[in-house]
Amino acid sequence: MAGSGEVQVRAGGEEDLPELTEIYNHYVRETPITFDTVPLTAADRRPWLLSHPVDGPHRLLVALDTGTGRVLGYATSSPLRPKPAYSTSVETSVYLSPTARGRGVGTLLYKHLFEALSGEDVHRAYAGIAQPNPASVRLHARFGFRHIGTYGEVGRKFGRFWDVAWYEKPLDS
Repeated sequence: MAGSGEVQVRAGGEEDLPELTEIYNHYVRETPITFDTVPLTAADRRPWLLSHPVDGPHRLLVALDTGTGRVLGYATSSPLRPKPAYSTSVETSVYLSPTARGRGVGTLLYKHLFEALSGEDVHRAYAGIAQPNPASVRLHARFGFRHIGTYGEVGRKFGRFWDVAWYEKPLDS
């Protein structure tokens, strides 16, 4: 990308919320990658942002282009399920600006995310990937995720049904 700088990864914060919402809404409007069907406002996304503190097992990391100051994408680790026995499992995801795809930003975000999680009491990471999404499958395989099953036609968006493949990664040694 012309005029861009290096990529910096840091914890996400309130100042990022408009760009994070813009990135997410691209996937809401244009793809089956998320099963949200109506674009969200930054105010709608604020509780999600606040559920990812700077430390702990539930993180939000953003990738910034240091030349432009723009958010290129983000990675999260979120609760897998709300019941207490699931507390050592997280669901991970990566969302990239359309202009950042194919530049290694997703790999960089996941590298930082899994380094951050290495000191936490987290036993397993899971990722649900709407199919088809070969780029996401490759990214997750690169980080040691393995396919554990597929929910067939679990979501309906854009007038058709979509499968979601589930992947798992052990996090403790």
